[in-house]
Amino acid sequence: MALRWTLGRLPELGPLDVYDLLALRSEVFVVEQTCIFQDADGVDKQAHHLLGRDEHGALKAVLRIVDPGVKYAEPSIGRVISAPAVRGTGAGRELMAFGIAHTRRLWPGQAIRISAQARLERFYREFGFRTVTEPYLEDDIPHVEMLLEPDTPT
Repeated sequence: MALRWTLGRLPELGPLDVYDLLALRSEVFVVEQTCIFQDADGVDKQAHHLLGRDEHGALKAVLRIVDPGVKYAEPSIGRVISAPAVRGTGAGRELMAFGIAHTRRLWPGQAIRISAQARLERFYREFGFRTVTEPYLEDDIPHVEMLLEPDTPT
């Protein structure tokens, strides 16, 4: 599935982009995962948002790249979502690959930290992340922190 990618901070995104990303996050995190939590946590204001749209303009994948010092000392990637309709198509892998590449471009030489749902540990390990904490509950869902070391010159 070929998606068209957009990266921007909230003021750079259009109102419909912001609406669509909040709607998709609500669809997956609140409704699908039956998790009641405050999604609009203030962190979005200090993040870049990566949006993947299909040929019809429908939002199918999204994540946020959070500035260093906001959640962790390192830049972090979070709120990673593939819409249910595109799961199994490689859209999630493409989303994460673009997210890592953009994070490395924005903050070269820095590690990237994530708080991953424990059930997705293997997915993130495929990108080179390693688990650095014991499992913990976040919004009643088991999570682990994972770290991707900076690229090392060869």
